[in-house]
Formats: sequence, C-alpha cells, structure tokens
Amino acid sequence: MNYPDSVRFLYALGNEIKTAKLGLERISILLEALGHPQQACRIVHVAGTNGKGSTCAMIESGLRAAGYRTGLFTSPHLVEPTERIQVAGSPIDDALFAAAFDQVHACAETLLRQERIDLHPTYFESVTAMAMVVFRDSGVERAVLEVGLGGRLDATNAVTPELCVVTPVDFDHEAYLGKSLESIAGEKAGILKPGVPAVFARQRAEADSVLHARAAALGVAVTHSSEVSISGVALHARGSDFLLSGMALTCPLGGEHQVENARTAVAALRRLGVAPEAIRRGIAQTRWPGRLERVGEYPEIVLDGAHNPASARALADYLDRFYEPRRVWLIYGAMRDKAVEEVAAILFPRAGHVIATAPAQPRALRPETIRDLADHDCIQVAADLRAALALAGAAGRQDAIFVTGSLFLVGEARALLVRESIS
Repeated sequence: MNYPDSVRFLYALGNEIKTAKLGLERISILLEALGHPQQACRIVHVAGTNGKGSTCAMIESGLRAAGYRTGLFTSPHLVEPTERIQVAGSPIDDALFAAAFDQVHACAETLLRQERIDLHPTYFESVTAMAMVVFRDSGVERAVLEVGLGGRLDATNAVTPELCVVTPVDFDHEAYLGKSLESIAGEKAGILKPGVPAVFARQRAEADSVLHARAAALGVAVTHSSEVSISGVALHARGSDFLLSGMALTCPLGGEHQVENARTAVAALRRLGVAPEAIRRGIAQTRWPGRLERVGEYPEIVLDGAHNPASARALADYLDRFYEPRRVWLIYGAMRDKAVEEVAAILFPRAGHVIATAPAQPRALRPETIRDLADHDCIQVAADLRAALALAGAAGRQDAIFVTGSLFLVGEARALLVRESIS
C-alpha cells in the first residue's frame, strides 16, 4: 500500500486504546514471525503517567549526542503517524512508513490464515511492530520506547530492554488501569523485568511503595532520580538553566516540571554510561513539540497537551509564574474519557476567556458539555478548532492564547499554525 492507504487501514482498526483483548500474546507471535526485530538493538523502555514523552525525547537526544544511531517510538502523534517512529532524531518518511506497514500487514495476514492469531493486530500493536522493523532495517543501535497505555499489557512490553524508566505516576485512563494510584502503579510496574535495572522518578507515596515492592520481588537494581542533586534552578518561559550534580544544563522545554523530567533523563543516561558532555548537549538539543510550544506572537499562541489533572497543574503553575497579570485566552477540547471537570477547575480560573471546542475525533467531548461542567464567567462554545481560533481573533496583541487539553487538538493546531515539519 502507499502511505495514505496504510494510514487509512490503521485508522480503520479503531483508536489505539480500543482493543478486543489486551495482552502480549498477539504482539509476541507477530514479532516472532517477523524475526524478532526488537532484538536487533538495545532498548530503553519508559512508562509513567506524566513526562514520559519528554523524558524519552531527552534520553534519545542524549544517546544521539553520544554518537549512537538512535530510534525513538512515541505516541500519540500530533499531525502525522510518521512522527511516532524516529530514526537519528527525525521522523521516518512516508515511503518507509508504508514499507514497514506492508511488511507487518503481510505477516499478520499469514498468521491469520494459519490461525496463529485471533484478530489482525490492533492499531498500536501494528505500529509498535513497524517501529521494531524500521529500527532493525535502519541499523539503529539504541532505541527509546514510550509505553502507550499502562505498561504490563502494553504492546511495547514484548521487548526485553537494557533499562526501564518510570516517570511520575498519577491518575489517568482509570477505566483501563484502575481507579486507585496503587492499581495504576501496578500496571506501570509491569514493565520491570528480572535482571534489568530501572530508574524511578520521584513518586507519590502510594505509587512509590508499589514500584519498589515489584522491583524487590524481581531483584531489580533501582536508581532514583533523587540521587541526582538539583541546584541553581533559573526558570524562564522558554526553558530553564540548572545544575544537576554540579553539571550545568540548559533545557529548552518550558515548565518547572521539565527540570524533574531532565533529572530523570540524566539519571537514565548516566546509568547507560553516557559521558557528561554528551548528556549536556543532548538535553540542550531536545525537541518535544506540542508541549508549551510557542507558535505565534502578537498575540502569543502556545500549544500544550494538558490532558489530565497532573499536566493541567503543571500548566497552571506555568501560567501563574509567567503570564500573570496578562490576559489569557484558553482554547480547550478533550476526549470523553478524561477528567474534564477536574482539569477545568484547575485551568479555567487562570483564563480571562475560555473557548470550549472539540478535536475532530469520534471520542471528543461535546463543547457544550465542557461549558456545562465549567464554572466560568466568560466561556464560549466553538464547534471546531477553526471556529475557536476565529473567536480568539478578538484577543489583543499583548494577550496570550493557549490551545490545550487533548493532544489531538494540539496536533490540529500545529497543523494549522506551524509551517515546518516536526523533526
């Protein structure tokens, strides 16, 4: 198939959360039939609720700065599915994506005819297998894999990594992972493997106890990000400067939470044996679009995927620190399975104007429902992002417009507002 056809087929499989059967049996059989491509390179496997994408990007950048040919697998994408699979710091092109799809799809069809699998691999299983094939065939030496959902039953958990990393665990996807922090942490801890070392970011007590109990049961050697000391933190709207264990670092990703993500990434890179200078350059060169990303000025426009309560708190802190007393316009859209009422209570009081809208997704929450859930004196409803941006056209030159909530909405905004490709 060509690229558009391959993408249409993947989308027809349903969204990446919806799946007939969670588990590793189907992806394991698929990878075996493909010749175990996941064994061709050394892998860092990253789970967590918040910061795992940023942390993955920093680890990959550090490994690349150290001279390795790297792979990066993340989700979801913002504009094009090709963004999910990166080699040497750049998304693969359409042709390579389509070729990888053809290889995985043909293998899946053979397995179905042989009745070795029950259903065609899901969207996420297919793209995970595609990433492994691309990394093998592209000569990737070290790859960083972001867990899609949870960890224990996630398709990425079919790999045996050289290092596991768990970023902060918080509430999200409770319908799939459980309604307590302990149950969610148990799913994240499912990526831990006997004999494979792990790095744990700073955790809430309930999650911390679960992660350490699992690590102890498996005999996992744990490094804590807190072992990397932080000092001299200077935050600014476009990033931060700080010292980690005496090493001067510049992080180009905005938000105080990125200092903690950098701390976790540095702990992982040190555990992997990366030299300090490569770590310094890698952190400084990290790019992670759609997270406190400035894409316009006069008025300033910022994109940020604050899709759960923890990420909403991080955005609220950022607004309090850098945008008080400027007038803020908030364009917000969300999926139906998100804690919208809680997120709205955190974010909406920071905005003078709120525009509730919906990303172009079947699972999107109706803007009218967001309006009814929210308590705000100046809230408008827009059917889609273009209409929301038109309403925000009333913003003054010194105002700030934040497009936030679902990463699907952020991706739509990026496609409309950013000319260069994500790379």
